Amino acid sequence: MGTYFGTDGIRGVAGELLTAEFAVQVGRAAAVVLAQRAGPHPLFVIGRDTRLSGPMLEAALTAGLTSGGARVEVAGVLPTPALAALVLEHGADAGVVVSASHNPFGDNGIKLFSSAGLKLSDEEEADIEAHIAHHDLQSLAGDRFGNAERLEGVAEDYALDLARRIPLDPAGARIAVDCANGAMYRAAPLALSEAGADVTVMYCDPDGVNINAGCGSTHIGALQQVVRADGYDLGLAFDGDGDRVLAVDASGELVDGDFIIAILAKHLKGLGRLRGDTVVTTVMTNLGFHQAMAREGIEVVVTDVGDRYVIAEMLKGDFLLGGEQSGHIINRDVSTTGDGLATALLLLQALGQMGVPLAEAATVMRRLPQKLVNVRVRDRDELAGAAEVWAAVDAESRRLDGSGRVLVRTSGTEPLVRVMAEAPTAEEVDATCDRIVAVVEKHLA
Repeated sequence: MGTYFGTDGIRGVAGELLTAEFAVQVGRAAAVVLAQRAGPHPLFVIGRDTRLSGPMLEAALTAGLTSGGARVEVAGVLPTPALAALVLEHGADAGVVVSASHNPFGDNGIKLFSSAGLKLSDEEEADIEAHIAHHDLQSLAGDRFGNAERLEGVAEDYALDLARRIPLDPAGARIAVDCANGAMYRAAPLALSEAGADVTVMYCDPDGVNINAGCGSTHIGALQQVVRADGYDLGLAFDGDGDRVLAVDASGELVDGDFIIAILAKHLKGLGRLRGDTVVTTVMTNLGFHQAMAREGIEVVVTDVGDRYVIAEMLKGDFLLGGEQSGHIINRDVSTTGDGLATALLLLQALGQMGVPLAEAATVMRRLPQKLVNVRVRDRDELAGAAEVWAAVDAESRRLDGSGRVLVRTSGTEPLVRVMAEAPTAEEVDATCDRIVAVVEKHLA
């Protein structure tokens, strides 16, 4: 990770790190770097989520890009996966998403996509950072300026295209959908309805500050209550920028990304469509998932946390399906990046073809008790040299003796150390996690 770029682009508090002035610098730097590779006047497509700071950063990035000679197509509010698809559709040289995903409204971020609809490589991000650091980015002049134009109807086009490509048969499932007051607020209801679902929409009235506020994939409780109380077949919850989705079965039980991937992997293998009979997941994936895939004869390739690493491994092995427990799931037949809406439709399609409710499909795996604690620290980089922490991790791993596991890592976007434990019982998980957290707090907090 660099000075500005983390595992998911640049992210921080709007008005602090992410000022208009900084966004102009990022835009100019990106224009310069892309011009070196794509030639003069590279084409960028920009989309954003519904945060109050989004229009400001969108305008500043557009100013930076055009003053650096780039052509810009401004798509407005658009889910991240729709922006990635738009890059391919328009033959753009790059895409930019202004979003902080599942974070509170006060945060924002800048994610860049390549001409292939993939997030930029570490090397490309480092090149952009170097240009920003040199403070030598001057505006062009005269006919060397780029230009900007606004696109209309792209969210609707994305939704209708997905509905056409992933039809539901049989149709008519009663679904409650939590749009997180985010970028999916137009696309998700339209696509699901067009595909044949009976949709009731929640948290679909963004006002700039209510994105992810007590709703969406990070606050699943309200959706669980509604699904349970009102007799829906299932519920779906997106995050702020729409690249994640979690599900809730008819009894209100959470079906997270591990379960969704397991359901899709088993179904695709049965159809002979799971390339290499392999899925790609991260180190955060529950041990129960690995046990389930072994029973199904499906190999699991494990990467570091972050969808960029999942996608890189999928491309390397030409694998079809991969993702994260958080609901960030990629099916390469449908999208180049995590796509919550495509995943939702694929899940509904699979359930229809299997003829079973979500709760029954989810019995493909049993989740081992798992606990994740985020510890706020002085400097997340200190973890690497924290001998006391790693000694505690080794001691707990020996104690579990293969019946569970421990994972300690830093956040890619915040000053946090994440402590995760899995064990056969909830009591063992709590005790294991608490002992390690105490050491982290003592030495790093």
